[in-house]
Amino acid sequence: MAHGVIRCARLGCVVVVALACGSGVALAQSGVDMPPRTPWGDPDLQGKWPSGTAWLVPFERPEELGTRAALTEEERAAREAAHAEATDRYSTKGIGAPSHWLEIARPPLQTSLVVEPENGRLPPLTDDGARRAKAWRTTSAPSYPYTSVKDLRPYDRCITRGLLGSAFPNFYSSVTAIFQTPGFVIIHHEMIHETRIIPLDGRPHIPSGIRQWMGDSRGWWDGDTLVVETTNFNGRTGSLGRNGDGNPTTEALRLVERIRLLGSETLDYEVRIVDSETFTQPWTVRFPLPRDDDYVLYEYACHAGNYALGNMLRGARAVERAPGSASTAKAF
Repeated sequence: MAHGVIRCARLGCVVVVALACGSGVALAQSGVDMPPRTPWGDPDLQGKWPSGTAWLVPFERPEELGTRAALTEEERAAREAAHAEATDRYSTKGIGAPSHWLEIARPPLQTSLVVEPENGRLPPLTDDGARRAKAWRTTSAPSYPYTSVKDLRPYDRCITRGLLGSAFPNFYSSVTAIFQTPGFVIIHHEMIHETRIIPLDGRPHIPSGIRQWMGDSRGWWDGDTLVVETTNFNGRTGSLGRNGDGNPTTEALRLVERIRLLGSETLDYEVRIVDSETFTQPWTVRFPLPRDDDYVLYEYACHAGNYALGNMLRGARAVERAPGSASTAKAF
């Protein structure tokens, strides 16, 4: 993973200015009015687009910032300095990912990844959404007495982070790679080995009785913007933060992504989250992705060495066998 240092050096040269614009963030264009075209005439979005530049942007806006969508340059510098200090502090204690994994680079001026509602914060949960979120937090606690692998989250089991967890910014294995052929767009998420083949020919979604981890995606062009609607989720992944954890979604989840070029070197990514069984209103995340054609993708082989599952189950059984434990469960 030593390539991460090289990525950071390259990405650190990218500066994307975010300006307040209504309920979202308008990202400054870099001077190219007409996006490049594929040989068959579609806007050419192909490339490797890592999200490390957006890692330092808070998912939700700090409440004291209200509806302010952009930082000052001084505030951005303070954010970077605070992160560097925390990284140094944790690294001296051996906590956190190795530095050569990190793909963090200079962030945009956005005050939050959430751009709608206008305050940059998640809308309230429904009663059922709050119940499921509490249960999710309970079962994800390190002290939870797991009884089988089914108690663990799909990310812990190396199954998936779900579409949102794959697309949201990360500090390593952070790239979204896009490929195009006539009638199809292929979006590959390095986190954690997900590839979506998206038809553009107007075909309907698969039958509603078929449910999938990454849903069923259909796309079309709105001018130079690729619009992708995804439905048919299985309701077993989360929606909050950077890794598919947090508030769980339901089968009612519907996502609408809007992807367009801002010049030739920056991709504008936006996703609108609609899940009326979990949230009281839709919400939107938006952030820029700089091009990095030198980025090297590696297999995210989480499953190949996932010893954590067995160890967590063995640990839970050991606790239950300890003196004073009320459980008589057998060892895993």
